[in-house]
Amino acid sequence: MATVTMIPARPTVGARKRTEDAPKLRVAAYYRVSTETDEQATSYDAQIEHYTDYIEKHPGWELAGIYADDGISGTNTKKREEFNRLIDDCMAGRVDMVVTKSISRFARNTLDCLKYIRQLKDKNIAVFFEKEAINTLDAKGEVLLTIMASLAQQESQSLSQNVRLGLQYRYQQGKVQVCTNRFLGYDKDEDGNLVINPEEAEVVRRIYREYLSGKSYYQIGQELSADGIRTAAGNDYWLPSTLKKILSNEKYIGDALLQKTITTDFLNKKRVANKGIVPQYYVEGSHEAIIPRERFMQVQEEMVRRARLETGTGKRRVYSGKYALSHLVYCANCGDIFRRTMWFLKGENVPVWRCVSRLEKKKSGIDCPA
Repeated sequence: MATVTMIPARPTVGARKRTEDAPKLRVAAYYRVSTETDEQATSYDAQIEHYTDYIEKHPGWELAGIYADDGISGTNTKKREEFNRLIDDCMAGRVDMVVTKSISRFARNTLDCLKYIRQLKDKNIAVFFEKEAINTLDAKGEVLLTIMASLAQQESQSLSQNVRLGLQYRYQQGKVQVCTNRFLGYDKDEDGNLVINPEEAEVVRRIYREYLSGKSYYQIGQELSADGIRTAAGNDYWLPSTLKKILSNEKYIGDALLQKTITTDFLNKKRVANKGIVPQYYVEGSHEAIIPRERFMQVQEEMVRRARLETGTGKRRVYSGKYALSHLVYCANCGDIFRRTMWFLKGENVPVWRCVSRLEKKKSGIDCPA
């Protein structure tokens, strides 16, 4: 009869085996607060102190680090730098166990939660959730974890819906909320109302004035940069898209169109333009105007005109305000625009205006006699 000898198991927890030379578990703590307020900042500091004491009170543990994200949402992990650093350290074998307050602090996205738990489990790294008393290396750990993570995600979705309903109620009451950190021309008073910033308002007026004088976005931006005037975000370079938004923003005439964009997915926080998806609200006279309504409407008409520039031949032309006669002189023969070009006459270059179809004869296929 064969002899059977049992060889005792050597349980391991974490990325390394427990040996006499390394008897202690390297335990890391993870904590996250979701808003950047003074109250949360106090909680943030308190949690760091709590986990330092918590780990030091266990004789078989040693502190492997405290990872804390401050003011970051838990619905996805893309922007949670400390969380991602923790996972990297676990994968590199520098952490044996992770302690965190609750599943909702770890992740409010069920898929993300289970993904990282299983990833750590493959490395034999346990995650212990204090509030739920769940250890992910226990046999029943993943079942409980799946249920609790789903509840956490549902709670996050419910909170998102409540916030959306709250904002919609404010919109219905005509209450305007604008972040002035990147909004040129206005500041906020103590009550959160928009008040004119005189210095920035003059820049806005200049932009409107120069656009109506015939200058392009590029020209206006170049001149503002040359004069050392920065954007609302503090950039030296003015993008054409930035100037276009300023020229089409109804808030400069004292009105406000609310709910221009909406969040379509509470997990990835993706925002899209609200093109009839949910109601919008237009509030007239919500604050003091910088631009007269008549001038604003003139700018809108000019923007449409430039966007629809066509020649008599039906060709679309890109607007240029580089010269005084740009897009003002048209050919009497073919209807195309005249373009400024240079002729070499009597030993020197002389600027002349010529029909574009004539200049681009091969490309246009038109033999204009102009």
